[in-house]
Order: sequence, then structure tokens, then C-alpha cells
Amino acid sequence: MSKLLRRPRGLRKPVTAVALATAVTLTASGCVTVHGEREVLPAATKAEAARALKDFTTAYNKADKAYDGSLDEDHVTGALGAIDAAKLKAGHTNHPDGNPNHSDLELSDAEFTIPKKAGWPRWFVANTKANRGGDFRWMLVFTRDEVNRPWQVAYLTLMSPGDVPEFKKDKDGWAQPVTADAAGLAVAPQDMSRKYATYLKDGGDGFAPGRHTSQWRTTREKNASRPGLARQYVDEPMTSGDYAPLGLRTADGGAMVFFATHHYEKQTASKGLSITVDNENVKALMTGDVKQSLTLERVSNQVAVDPAKGGDVEILTRLEGLTGAKGS
Repeated sequence: MSKLLRRPRGLRKPVTAVALATAVTLTASGCVTVHGEREVLPAATKAEAARALKDFTTAYNKADKAYDGSLDEDHVTGALGAIDAAKLKAGHTNHPDGNPNHSDLELSDAEFTIPKKAGWPRWFVANTKANRGGDFRWMLVFTRDEVNRPWQVAYLTLMSPGDVPEFKKDKDGWAQPVTADAAGLAVAPQDMSRKYATYLKDGGDGFAPGRHTSQWRTTREKNASRPGLARQYVDEPMTSGDYAPLGLRTADGGAMVFFATHHYEKQTASKGLSITVDNENVKALMTGDVKQSLTLERVSNQVAVDPAKGGDVEILTRLEGLTGAKGS
């Protein structure tokens, strides 16, 4: 990370898996053997997935209405958890009596894609319609790392219905997960965040042109050269704990991968000029005083189509949120 930019604090720490569910079998001698980590099972039943979606929506609405992060912190984690916590913190600072513009989020027409896998974390994808966002489908990735923990949403993105790929499923309808180090793909999921961050800095090959790749780089280049205000960008991968990438095998042999990245934008005013901060959420998350520079910290989660080797990764959609601000 550039020496010009210090990491603003505020991201919640990744959760570490501390327990494994057990499957118990009796050996010929009558001894009990525990090997749940090797048992290949669906991550959840469809009824459990539907209940998790309902529980999330209820908690999310309560937290948004009250601007109180304690009301949904057990139902969000990872990239969404960081974005949501900062949004609620800023909202509470600006509106301590609650959200004056709250309206309940309603998720319907849910389609669940549930992988069959061994070990933890368990996870699944909910593809839903919402009462906001037009025709976009809301894609939520639920995860948990032990049987007694609630399901939490780690990734949330909005996708056009036609962009959702067909997933590879077995005869019983269970999806196939993609391992972090899966071979045969353009980019292994475990390398996706790092390579995307490098691409945003240096450009190059590997990512298809589009709004979240070539066009975003062009926008940044234009902003960096505006008179009176210099902008510097630093992009970092997020790959561990609840920020780890998650992927599903698609019917064409590729994969759809959810992954997160960490972004900093430092604005520095020319000598004799100053930076005016008008955004109330930036002010609420601010540390330090804006004298000559302002550093904005954001977390972003992306959905990528990762083709078989030889193709370019396509970033389908990206959702980011402000998580910190620092003046100097």
C-alpha cells in the first residue's frame, strides 16, 4: 500500500471457523467416529435457505429503520457486513432517532442455488426480486462456518436477469462449488481479487472491457488530472476469512465467482485551495481534519464470469460502499 495512504480503521474482523458439524457412524468395534468434515452434503435444505432469507430481511429492515447495527450484525458479514456497518454508523450519527426515509425491503420470487460440498464454510446463493432496483435481481450469498451460527450474507450484488448464468447441477438439483485453487479456469478464484486490484492499477490483459474494468480505469485517469485537485488510487485484495471468494461451476464449464476488494481514493488540493466536504455520510465517518487532503475508503464486492482457460474474466456487476474517511 502507498506510504501516502494510511489504512483507515473500521472494517470488522473476519470470522474464523471454530467448529465442525459432525456425522456419527458406528464402527465394527462399537466406537464412535467423527468425520463431518469429509461428508459431502447440501449446504442447506431449500426450507432452511428460505428461512435464512426471511431472517436476514427482517433483521436488515429493523437495523435500517433504527440505524442500529446491533440489530442485524448477526446476519451480515464479509464485504456486505463492512458496507452495512459503515452505512448504519453514518446514519445513526446523522439521524440518532432513526432513518426518516426508511421503507421495508421486500425480497420475493427467490431461487436458491445450493452447492453440495464437504467441510466449512457452508454457503448458498439466493437470486431474488426486490421492491426496489427495477428489474434487477438481488443476488445474496449466505454463509456460515459452524452449525450453531446463524446464516449471514457476505455478498450482495444486483444483476440483470439475462446476466445470471446457468449453473451446473447434479441429478438432484444441487450445484457444484468451485474450489479456491480450481484449475482449468482463466483465473483461480483465490487469485481473482489480487489480479483485479493489479489490473485496476496497471491495466493489461485478463479482464474483458466494460464498465467495471476499462471504463472505470478511464474515469479514474480523467479524475486524476483535473486542475486543482489531484487524486491517487490504491486497490487492495481481500481474500481471507469471510472475505474469501466463493464460486459456482456454470453449465459451460466455467464459473461464477463472488469476490471482494478494498479501495482508497486520496484527494489532495493544490496549494492555496481547499477541499469542501458536503456529503453527510463522509462527514459522519471522518477522522482527522481536512486541511489539504481527504482519503476515502471503500469496500466493493463483485460478481465475475470466470471462463475456461484462454478467455477473459468478465466483471458482471459491482456494489461498493464507503467504509471510512480521513482528513489531513
